[in-house]
Amino acid sequence: MVRRIVFTSGKGGVGKTSVTALMGRTLAKKGQRVVLVDLDFGLNNLDMALRKEHLVSYDLADVVEGRCRLKQALIIDEKTPNLLFLPSKRAYLTESISAQKIRAAMEGLKPYADYILFDCPAGMDIGFHRAVSCANEGVVVVTPSPLAVRDADKVIALLRSYGIDTPKVVVNRVRGELVADGDMLSPTAVCKLLKAAPLCVLPEDENLLLGGEGSASLKKAVKIGVENLMKGEFKAYDPTRKYRGLWGSIRRKIKRSV
Repeated sequence: MVRRIVFTSGKGGVGKTSVTALMGRTLAKKGQRVVLVDLDFGLNNLDMALRKEHLVSYDLADVVEGRCRLKQALIIDEKTPNLLFLPSKRAYLTESISAQKIRAAMEGLKPYADYILFDCPAGMDIGFHRAVSCANEGVVVVTPSPLAVRDADKVIALLRSYGIDTPKVVVNRVRGELVADGDMLSPTAVCKLLKAAPLCVLPEDENLLLGGEGSASLKKAVKIGVENLMKGEFKAYDPTRKYRGLWGSIRRKIKRSV
């Protein structure tokens, strides 16, 4: 059975699109057939996260409104052929694109995929409801800040109202030195506040923020998250590990001073 997973968040700026792209690509590298779908018709950035913006000719709205066939809009990753991408490049008056039309188009993806990952718009408006209606699993991306946690809690309640009873949590952009000093919520505390199971913990990564492909630490954490997703278990990446003990305290002081 194809696993249809929506990646969502309560607020923007938590790294949801980057997480969707990273996990999708890593899944494909493990031999899974993956289709990434951009369901954010307003702030559609998944093509840029995948570095595929120059390859987009048709997008999801063209498929839904009959301007092209589904196969024409799909983009194949040249490095990982079992990774496909269905973009949503242009902004649209999205009220005309119903959830029913999108779900019908998504049925056509099943022969191509073991996993379909939906990048959902932030917030809880019509775009959220359209995306969630296509999925049977949910992943909520949250950062360790009180505002992000509060908004994620509302999203988790909505996911459960759609029948996604056990959404998983990705705690993203964790700064190990701040958690070790007690100045940032720990991933464990975030998941306890949300009363939801963790999927993975991802460290803050300046390389990714500057347009790179991510550090070795981030890639290791994403790989652990993908293994958790595939196996239904939880092994955590610990972003505080190198900041513990005597040498860790020195690293914390250096990190916080730059």
